[in-house]
Amino acid sequence: MMKNMIMDIISRQYYGDICIYALLDDNIGKYNWLRGIKALNSSNGNRNIVCDQESKNRVFENVVHGIFLLLGLITVGCVLLITVYLIISGIPAIKEIGLVKFLFGKEWASTAAEPKFGILPFILTSVYGTAGAILIGVPVGFFTAVFLSKVAGKKVRSAMETAVSLLAGIPSVVYGLVGMLVLVPAVRSIFHVPDGASLLAAIIVLAIMILPSIIKVSVTALDAVPKEYEDASLALGASPVETFFRVSVPAAKSGIAAAVVLGVGRAIGEAMAVMMVAGNVANMPSLFQSVRFLTTAVASEMSYSSPGSLQRNALFSIALVLFLFIMLLNAALNFFLKRDKEK
Repeated sequence: MMKNMIMDIISRQYYGDICIYALLDDNIGKYNWLRGIKALNSSNGNRNIVCDQESKNRVFENVVHGIFLLLGLITVGCVLLITVYLIISGIPAIKEIGLVKFLFGKEWASTAAEPKFGILPFILTSVYGTAGAILIGVPVGFFTAVFLSKVAGKKVRSAMETAVSLLAGIPSVVYGLVGMLVLVPAVRSIFHVPDGASLLAAIIVLAIMILPSIIKVSVTALDAVPKEYEDASLALGASPVETFFRVSVPAAKSGIAAAVVLGVGRAIGEAMAVMMVAGNVANMPSLFQSVRFLTTAVASEMSYSSPGSLQRNALFSIALVLFLFIMLLNAALNFFLKRDKEK
């Protein structure tokens, strides 16, 4: 009887009739059996059965809204689950090692007879590597986005956007492989250092990897600026370059800031490519020295750490520090963006 339809029968008055909300079936004759229900009878006889399109649309929208709400709750639940799991798994090691020793210790020797779990080299390396990648990648990505959105012709833009999309689709291991075979020897020969696997090589690889995120999001933000803004600026005598940088860019600053955040998240969260070009040695950061990032510290030792051991728990603590670091960056950016909007 209810086959092939989503049906909500609500016994309520609707212009003296009973409304049947059916999404997939308009054959009202199938519902004549409802007239036999005593609760739907009145002193004036059986009411008519009405199936109106507006009611069906309302039910459909409610179903879709419910699906979207469910998906949103699943997403939030995943974030909360990850957060709680990292806290539960990471706090015990911090308590045992000591917060100060863990965050500000300069030595990491997790498998030594007397293990040491200082992650200051990892923190500083991640900060320096991310900052270096942003200093290189953001200007290049930003000016490329301005060129694509405001200057380039249709054919040039199409070709360059295709190349950027391909760049975004390259796996991290391929970046690492090319960096290890091409970039590392180049750094060694150009700067005359014993080993080219260094912080500099990692910065260059990360700068290239964050370009697609910055370019694509920035182009979308710049394209969304109303053309009337630029026309008004040009009409007042401003040059095209002045219009781009004094009108279009400020109007799209929220989207450009979001692009920078995506770039920071990609840079600070990368592990495979960095592991292949940075040397993966727990040293204090130096531009031409092998180093280890927070992500590579977790990835390189998790496979041979014993479940329940202090080493395994310390790795979860590193992941917790990395997670909190990214959250603080996002919170700081949102704060500054909201403050600018209020002004």
